[in-house]
Amino acid sequence: MQHIFNVSDITEYIQEILENDQILRDVWIQGEVTNFVRSSNGHIYFSLRDERSQIKCVLFRRDAIRQLFLPKNGDAVVVHGAVRVYEPNGVYQLYADLIHPIGEGLLRQRFQALYTKLEREGLFDPSRKRPLPPRPRYIGVITSPVGAVWHDIQTILRRRYPLAHLLLAPALVQGEDAPATIIAALEALHRDGRAELIVLARGGGSLEDLWCFNDEQLVRALFASRIPIVSAIGHETDYTLCDFVADLRAPTPSAAAEQITPDIRDLQQAVWGYAQRASQATELLLAHQRALIRSFSARLDHASPRRVIDDGRIRLDDIVGRMNSILATQLQRARMHLTSLERELTLLHPRHPLERGYSIIVDPTTRRWLHSAGELSDPQAVHVIFADGHAEGTIRPVSKAQGGHNG
Repeated sequence: MQHIFNVSDITEYIQEILENDQILRDVWIQGEVTNFVRSSNGHIYFSLRDERSQIKCVLFRRDAIRQLFLPKNGDAVVVHGAVRVYEPNGVYQLYADLIHPIGEGLLRQRFQALYTKLEREGLFDPSRKRPLPPRPRYIGVITSPVGAVWHDIQTILRRRYPLAHLLLAPALVQGEDAPATIIAALEALHRDGRAELIVLARGGGSLEDLWCFNDEQLVRALFASRIPIVSAIGHETDYTLCDFVADLRAPTPSAAAEQITPDIRDLQQAVWGYAQRASQATELLLAHQRALIRSFSARLDHASPRRVIDDGRIRLDDIVGRMNSILATQLQRARMHLTSLERELTLLHPRHPLERGYSIIVDPTTRRWLHSAGELSDPQAVHVIFADGHAEGTIRPVSKAQGGHNG
């Protein structure tokens, strides 16, 4: 009885045949591009056709981003890939990984082979790319001294960043002898030692015109450079191996001149801003220092010997004033006391009773005052003192009465 296969079995069988075919798993196919579509996720779908047939093709995003050339409908191209079956639809198609325009197919193959070799060695590793100096003073330029590129770079930098000094290292930029002259120019800039970065520049051209920049020895020389390299070769859509090994790839030489230097007007604006900020900071610092000086001056004035002396003088004046006031008060009191004593002495003075009519009787012999009749003898010689004079006399008879006075 004949064996019956289901669709999946047959599809898998055909897939196995195609995958094991030495030609179909590594094939180059040429034809005209038609039905070109780019999906939202980055995959590219198109067909290749000739006068009799067509084949569907797919270029996945991971491969599409590595292409140096992407076709459009009507382009004649050579496509590399593997023919396999797309099982859900049961159709065979070309799973592409490289696309070249017809006429450049052989060079593109050589380019891709060398690219793959150098990439595996790590020459294109993004992690090894060095940052460029932000404000270079000396810039080495490797290019033809007679081309428009050298003139354009000078013109742009003269306008954009006149502080930079250009060091021209002349070289051929086309032909078989070009790689050797470029390597020699690179070595000359290293010996000079002033360049902070090097620009390798050339105008646009065909793949053949730019082929010298895919030279393996030149690429390795750029990789070994101690100075950062900027590649500015061709137009924006032109790529060479020098672009991949350089620390920076500029789409054109003119763009390189703008990318490697700041605009002096931006620097002037930044300097002005820094000056303003410095001025404001200085004013704030001066104000702070003035406040500190005033504080220290006040503290010094407070602790100054002159201030202590002045305060002492004030306190001394205050003490002297208080002492003078106390002395004046005490002197006044003393004067009043003396006046009182003077009055008392005046009242107690013997003359005071005499002025009121009394007299003093003195024993002329003993010169004693006689205070009572009992002190008199009979007869008694006396000396009598009056307020306005004195007299001598004799008292007789003497009469002594109890509790009374005799004269």
